[in-house]
Amino acid sequence: MTQLKPLVVDMDSHVMEPPDLWLNYLEPCYQDRAIRIERNASGVESLIVDNKVLLSGRLAALGGAEHDAVQAFTDPGLTYLDGCPKASWDTAARVQLLDDWGVDMGVVFPTIGILWDKADDPELAMAYARAYNNWQWDFAKPALGRILPIAHIPLYDVDLAVAELKRCLKLGFKGMFLAPEPVGGRRPSNPAFDPLWELMVDADLPVCVHLIVRFDRVVNLSNIQWWDLSKERPDTVFSFGLGGTMQLIPAVAALVCDGLIERHPRLKVAIVESGAGYVRYLMDRLDEKYARFKATSCLSRPPSEYIRENFWFVMDPSEGGIDAQCDLVGEDKFLWGSDYPHIDSHLTAMQEVDAALAPMSEHRRNLVLGGNARRLFGI
Repeated sequence: MTQLKPLVVDMDSHVMEPPDLWLNYLEPCYQDRAIRIERNASGVESLIVDNKVLLSGRLAALGGAEHDAVQAFTDPGLTYLDGCPKASWDTAARVQLLDDWGVDMGVVFPTIGILWDKADDPELAMAYARAYNNWQWDFAKPALGRILPIAHIPLYDVDLAVAELKRCLKLGFKGMFLAPEPVGGRRPSNPAFDPLWELMVDADLPVCVHLIVRFDRVVNLSNIQWWDLSKERPDTVFSFGLGGTMQLIPAVAALVCDGLIERHPRLKVAIVESGAGYVRYLMDRLDEKYARFKATSCLSRPPSEYIRENFWFVMDPSEGGIDAQCDLVGEDKFLWGSDYPHIDSHLTAMQEVDAALAPMSEHRRNLVLGGNARRLFGI
């Protein structure tokens, strides 16, 4: 009997936006404020957002998977485009990469799109997002069976966000990117944002909570500021190692404990680029406190039950404890992601995943490789 090949889905890959994306796709009335990359007389590149420098120098490190990580950070001769392998912006090359890796489908998230923040101008923010979504659709549409586009929806204005999400879902986007941060003093779990989650429930598609980077403030340590960025910089290992995890653990807890899942019991939430080894710990921690303070909670059940039923978690390629997490949480709740082509990703991600999943049963391994993504996206 012929053994069918298991579905393999990379739940966390990225595009590297072409430097002229917003110059080409932004509406004419915003063209003079387009996101772009400029080079000064000394040859130093800067990322410009709304005519202000967001990041200067080392732009190759926004991608850089094909370079030594330290070199991408330190070599002044490397440019943004040097850090952009062809598969990060060209559809045919991305499909070839998936073929080379033996991957059937790849979920794609932005790169420059997770850096900028325009809370002071919601209409410009949505114009930036529309331009990115339109380019991403052009990137994904020729290979929709292989590339799963995720809509970038800023939350600065709920009505604008609803309109753009409706447009993207109608086109055929496969989920929504959610930044794990409060917006205008409100967490995403605030009832003001419920119209968005109702749309996602109706579409039966996931909200994908993915880490963000803000160069003008510390967001990767929740509300605990370990570094004054004007005086010292965080250690690189610390930043890359815990930056995402310390955004996304509080995000999961807030989405649950604020009653978001209580209000939307069919909402699917995928937690991306933070590893997955913390899940059972977080469930136990919240349940223990719920047992003590249930009378003050808006929840009708222990927090772990909402996490177990409504959340999916994306493991790092070499993460070794996922078999145990499957025992403790459920084997239908874990997926994997490469983070290609970012500086801390590896071109050997598929081999790393195979090695990490080797101790699992074949059934469980196939679920993590792609079977769980089948249910998450309704593939």
